[in-house]
Amino acid sequence: MGDFYQNGIITTLHNLSRRPVEDMEEELKQFSQVRPMGLVLPSLYSELETKALPNIIDELCKVPYLSQIVIGLDRADEQQYHHALEFFSKLPQPHQVLWNDGPRLKALDKELQELGLAPEQMGKGRNVWYCFGYVLACNQVESIALHDCDILTYDRNLLARLIYPVANPKFNYEFCKGFYSRIANGTLNGRVSRLLVTPLIRALKKLVDKSDYLDYLDSYRYALAGEFSFRIDVLNDLRIPSDWGLEIGVLAEMKRNYATNRLCQVDIADVYDHKHQDLSQHDDCGGLSKMSIDIAKALFRKLAIQGAVFNNGTFRTLKATYYRIALDFIETYRNDAMINGLELDVHKEEQAVELFAENIIKAGNKFLEDPMETPFIPSWNRVINAKPDIFERLKAAVEADNQEFSAQLQKKSA
Repeated sequence: MGDFYQNGIITTLHNLSRRPVEDMEEELKQFSQVRPMGLVLPSLYSELETKALPNIIDELCKVPYLSQIVIGLDRADEQQYHHALEFFSKLPQPHQVLWNDGPRLKALDKELQELGLAPEQMGKGRNVWYCFGYVLACNQVESIALHDCDILTYDRNLLARLIYPVANPKFNYEFCKGFYSRIANGTLNGRVSRLLVTPLIRALKKLVDKSDYLDYLDSYRYALAGEFSFRIDVLNDLRIPSDWGLEIGVLAEMKRNYATNRLCQVDIADVYDHKHQDLSQHDDCGGLSKMSIDIAKALFRKLAIQGAVFNNGTFRTLKATYYRIALDFIETYRNDAMINGLELDVHKEEQAVELFAENIIKAGNKFLEDPMETPFIPSWNRVINAKPDIFERLKAAVEADNQEFSAQLQKKSA
């Protein structure tokens, strides 16, 4: 059950009255007359074959206020791209699929790579970046929401609540972050947020004199949530990481570019579940292990930009401080689970904390070994300055892919 408590330095919008989604959608339809709205869906092809995405599409078919849906499709060959176009064709809203592995977009990407203006690695960050570029190229919406395609508990109320703060003309928010309880199958989830991010931020507060920035991050109830909404002008100057640090990187960019009274977070779901990553204790290149290293590096990089100084001694002390705080949190979460009749495996929780503590050192070592690393994707403003026709060419490439497939379908049906 939501409450009205405001913690931290950004506004929290609660779910106090369980307002009917139809009521909110009527308002959003009115807002759309003066502030058109869009949605970005970064997707792997494999997600088309899950239970989550078909339900998401069924729910989106009922949404009456969207002017544009942009789907970024990763890891798809030509046949799979064709299937994806058919899969998404049931959407009644204007929509477009970006075939990121297709020859046209790969050629454009290669050209930008040669200029150092494109993402250096595959992943969600790259997918989202190209989708944002396409949204800017089309210039059809003024507010845009983003959410993942693996949400098992999705209903359209999530989207309505997520986009409302940046769509309402009476609000002055440029950015909104979604939050929710990570409870599913009778247990607490969200280990990386609960057992890494929050205790690591609290530990950094003890060691680094950048309390304003850390207080800001600590204000978010679910910093790793993959659900955002923006006013469209935000996208021009946004520089995001291409790795698992995407969510932390976006929060940092918003703090850098806007006053905190232009930012907010909103309760978007009572129940939220999606696919779960393995802990990957013996593999730093996958699962929660890689995620924890990327997130820690993202935090260190952003604090260094703020003027924080790190060395090997700092990271050793940070590991010890984090470890103690995280263990105390396990006790807190165990008690919270018990009073709510939920299960929590303390042994697995401590295994995760031990892994995250080791990975703080690994992330620190990587940060010190490569201080010139530039993991951030250039802003679209920078790309436009270097390639003034990039939006026209990106839009043309996406539309050509779609038209080519449509022509093939017509020949088959003739």
